[in-house]
Amino acid sequence: QVSLAESGGGLVQPGESLRLSCAVSGSISSIYAMGWYRQAPGKQREWVARITKGGDTNYADSVKGRFTISMGNAKNMVYLQMNRANSEDTAAYYCNAQATHWGTTINYWGQGTQVTVSS
Repeated sequence: QVSLAESGGGLVQPGESLRLSCAVSGSISSIYAMGWYRQAPGKQREWVARITKGGDTNYADSVKGRFTISMGNAKNMVYLQMNRANSEDTAAYYCNAQATHWGTTINYWGQGTQVTVSS
């Protein structure tokens, strides 16, 4: 079992930066990748960024070059550094963990944190 808790959301002006955090607890050793997703009002949840246990990262084209995903040394924290925010980044952001239990892949989700980009 894995639990995720996001924090760091809020109101930010266009062009500014924000850092989201995700605290990970439980069976951390079972996790092989972590990621961030977002969901804007009236839209489907979309993938934003992913980091593997080995540190490999991938980003959606819409955030590439602006956002950076990273993981704490103890693998119990995952961060999303958001730079040069714009209005299209307004959404609820969700932390995701992909873990393996007895050969089965399970996705875990946090409750989400709201990011609003507005002047």
